[in-house]
Amino acid sequence: MKLLRVGQKGKEKPAALDKDGKIRDISSHIKDLNPDYLNFETISKLQNADLSSLPELSSSERIGSCITKPGKFVAIGLNFSDHAAESGLPVPSEPIMFMKATSCISGPNDNIEMVPNSKKLDWEVELGIIIGKEAKHIEQNNSQDHILGYCLVNDVSEREWQIEKMGQWVKGKSHDTYGPIGPYLVTKDDINDVNNLNMSLDLNGKRMQTGNTSTMIFNVDVIVSYVSKFMSLQPGDIITTGTPPGVGMGMKPQLFLKSGDEMNLSIDNLGEQKSKVISL
Repeated sequence: MKLLRVGQKGKEKPAALDKDGKIRDISSHIKDLNPDYLNFETISKLQNADLSSLPELSSSERIGSCITKPGKFVAIGLNFSDHAAESGLPVPSEPIMFMKATSCISGPNDNIEMVPNSKKLDWEVELGIIIGKEAKHIEQNNSQDHILGYCLVNDVSEREWQIEKMGQWVKGKSHDTYGPIGPYLVTKDDINDVNNLNMSLDLNGKRMQTGNTSTMIFNVDVIVSYVSKFMSLQPGDIITTGTPPGVGMGMKPQLFLKSGDEMNLSIDNLGEQKSKVISL
């Protein structure tokens, strides 16, 4: 099932794609795609609903973030060995965790803000995990019991803030608009093999990143179990799982985003994002 949120910022309606790909308003069933409704019981009810009988929404309307108001936005760093290599860093022996502020979340096609003091703005196409049931100290073989679905994420990163400033990576990962997610929350039953999804990112029409989730160092089951050992995970929480090679920081010479740049991201069955960088 593909779920999404449609409408102007702050006024989005929860929606779902029907069997014909039409966008159907599901607000008569749930108020929003937020932690109160992001659970297996709600999804089961929606899957049994007659979507074709619900109001159709225009495909020309803005698509918002596929979920809203998550409690946590956790991220995994250097989860592709070739990305670690291009970053000049060793392959991690266990997942590297950091946080993104939930206020960075934006729609999949919304503009990316570049503030005047930003010098090294970068891109990262990633697979996002969305939690549907509390996970606390769980084992790997139980992770799927807690995963509701998946989404496309651009882990936008300001590398100077992330690496050259004092403190943790969170500073370079959390500015407003640095977390485009969606267009869809795709329930896991709609994904044949989450460990074999093609990923790509184009910048101004040129391919920068090509990857596949099969080459992740730590797969989704390992990640959910690992994170749950350090913090409980609640319905609606997002974990973004790392990026393949091809980021601007790893290029020689390095290449960073500038005003007017356009990005196109894609992951198999999770949809596409199209965003533009604008100066504030």
